[in-house]
Amino acid sequence: MKKYLKEIEISGLILTAIGVGLSYIKSIQYGVWPCGIGLFLLLLIFLYKAFHWKEYERENKQYIMIILICIFILILQMFKAR
Repeated sequence: MKKYLKEIEISGLILTAIGVGLSYIKSIQYGVWPCGIGLFLLLLIFLYKAFHWKEYERENKQYIMIILICIFILILQMFKAR
């Protein structure tokens, strides 16, 4: 698992960015799934690194901020769609 962390992380970030971009360009319907899958991948990486906190402390703090910002953007988009 450790050797695939970077690939999973990059995939999660790309999917999250695509989802946020699609929700701005098209609508929330198109952006939710890629963003949700990307956030799920980032969550998996965060959980793995949380169990190894001493080794990945700096990255964990960054992941917390990234996930909170993306969730905040999605919540704003959901209220905007109504």
